[in-house]
Amino acid sequence: MKILIVEDDVQLATTLKYLVEDNPRYRVVATADDLDSAVAAATEHLPDLALVDLRLAHGTTGFSVAVRMSDFDIPCFFITGRAPDFPMPDLALGCLMKPFTAEDIHRSLAAAEDLMRGREALRPRMPVNLTLYDKVDDEGGQQQPGFIPSRRSLKTRLEHWIAGTQH
Repeated sequence: MKILIVEDDVQLATTLKYLVEDNPRYRVVATADDLDSAVAAATEHLPDLALVDLRLAHGTTGFSVAVRMSDFDIPCFFITGRAPDFPMPDLALGCLMKPFTAEDIHRSLAAAEDLMRGREALRPRMPVNLTLYDKVDDEGGQQQPGFIPSRRSLKTRLEHWIAGTQH
């Protein structure tokens, strides 16, 4: 599986590259540090998955990268020190919190691969710092009794996350 790493900390990006490529099933095709370099790398290499930090160089964010990666049908996996306060299944498969171990990376990539391939059963041992995002089910899905479904727009959810509120 070809992987794009989008991380502005060069040392962390290099470490992440080595951790990913420790498993011969995964190959890092490029690293990027901001939105423009991520788009250029996606155009050139067409990765299967992007590992994206949320705070990037030149004032760009992982959210904007995830939106642009969706234009290429490239799923994203957030890797960050501060996770969003709410799931963003329309932007990413999930989020792995820093700090992480090599085993956390390998198990997270395996989970991402399961999700991308549509496997129903995920691997049993997931890292405790990994959150997988469930797709929003328009049919109702698993709702609490008395729950009235409403979907906030992506813009509204981003504004709430930036403001630090969850409402």
